Amino acid sequence: MSTWDTVADVVSIICMLGGSFLVLAAGVGVLRFPDLLARMHAGTKPQVLGLILVLVGLGLRLRSGGAVWALVLVAVFGLLTAPVAAHMVGRAGYRTGKVRSDLLVTDELTRDLAEARTRDET
Repeated sequence: MSTWDTVADVVSIICMLGGSFLVLAAGVGVLRFPDLLARMHAGTKPQVLGLILVLVGLGLRLRSGGAVWALVLVAVFGLLTAPVAAHMVGRAGYRTGKVRSDLLVTDELTRDLAEARTRDET
């Protein structure tokens, strides 16, 4: 085993452990945070970074061109879909009254919706 293989394996293990920890933290955050927006944040931010770290670790371990490109595609799709899904869940939760307004520092959406309604009435 060459020095490169040993270094790649150690970095792979570190990336996989770090990614696993972030995914675990995301799961705990989804269970423990008090409201929809905080849970949504916990479910997207560390989960995506954790996924990427696990995929980087797996790519370093596999070292096969086809497998690495497949892992890159998984990472790209994760980066593209997680923010869109979180945005849609947040808007749906807001419109159905699942967002706790007492925990919001700034509520720009209520103002924007009120302005849109007054424009539609005129």
